[in-house]
Amino acid sequence: MELLEKENELLMACTALFMKYGVKSLTMDDIASHLGISKKTIYLYVSDKKDLVNKAVSLHIKNEECLITSLCCVDKENAIDELLDINQKMSEKLQSIQPAVMYDLQKFYPEAWKIIEDHKTCFVSTIVKENIEKGIKEGLYRENVNPVIIANLYVVIVNKIFDTDLFPHMDFDYRTLHLEMARYHIRGIASKKGIEYLKEKLAQTNQKF
Repeated sequence: MELLEKENELLMACTALFMKYGVKSLTMDDIASHLGISKKTIYLYVSDKKDLVNKAVSLHIKNEECLITSLCCVDKENAIDELLDINQKMSEKLQSIQPAVMYDLQKFYPEAWKIIEDHKTCFVSTIVKENIEKGIKEGLYRENVNPVIIANLYVVIVNKIFDTDLFPHMDFDYRTLHLEMARYHIRGIASKKGIEYLKEKLAQTNQKF
């Protein structure tokens, strides 16, 4: 257990470095220097940099899924509250990610990128689908919304956030793109009751949606 905890600590520390400096630009020497440890210590847990990146991404995704699952388990929340909480947490996380990170993973670390793609295709789409089904039952989302189709479309839009040809880094940041996507999504599926609830909810915090 102690060994696993130390490995997780190392991976989370490396993830923080990747978020700040990008992935490709950091060598194993750089990582060891930043963390104040020897490369030998790092190699106790990973075989090479590719293995390090894959494990770091896997742990990051696992932690993210645990966070989202915990937000979905709050019984007092309705579908809109649940989605707003998730979007807020995700926006906060996206704010700390340097654009170079996603580019590096897509171009140089396909195995790590596939972990992220699988996360969106399986986990994210399922969470969105279940949220839509919940909102329909509560009368906050339109009855004629198809949960499976909209959940899949949601994942497609999420993927487009990271398309640098469509959204150049110098013109757009991930947090702004995610907020616009969230607005587009909720307003697109909300019923009249849902829209009114959303306005009242956000008015309490002086937000517009």
